[in-house]
Amino acid sequence: MATALSQQRASVIKQVSAVMGRAPVPAASFFTAPWVESPVALNLPPCDPLPGSRLDELIETSSKQEGVKPDLIRAVIEEESGGRPCAVSSKGAQGLMQLMPATSDQFGVKDPFDPKQNVDAGTKLLKQLLAKYNGDISLALSAYNAGEDRVDRDGKVPAIPETMNYVTDIVSKLPKK
Repeated sequence: MATALSQQRASVIKQVSAVMGRAPVPAASFFTAPWVESPVALNLPPCDPLPGSRLDELIETSSKQEGVKPDLIRAVIEEESGGRPCAVSSKGAQGLMQLMPATSDQFGVKDPFDPKQNVDAGTKLLKQLLAKYNGDISLALSAYNAGEDRVDRDGKVPAIPETMNYVTDIVSKLPKK
């Protein structure tokens, strides 16, 4: 049993070291683990958010080109990547608007981490989804998050907690009519 506990403790130390980038302070007692001592953002991409003025410029340009409200584009970017152009999701979505590789291909995106290409393609996708769902923002956002097939099959916002939270979060950021 002591060997198994020692192996578990070594595994925890290895995991904490990987997160912190250095070896943790040893645990104080048998029943504690060497957790991260300082707040570490575990899911933040390794780049800063795009400066607000640059992001605003990209959003305004794409909004005018595609006829999609800038507030919607901005809210999607905030929800998807926090404005970080290097963001990559666990499912492989990339860039500011978290485009899947197939979506990037569909809209001719050569570099999904290029903010302009990413926002232009993401805005085109939003326009396409808004048209498909007759301007229903909730359905369009659901399809953006969970895929059109799932929304079409369910005929409503799918009962997927992530998607329901996604739609609620974005809609709450939009100006009230």
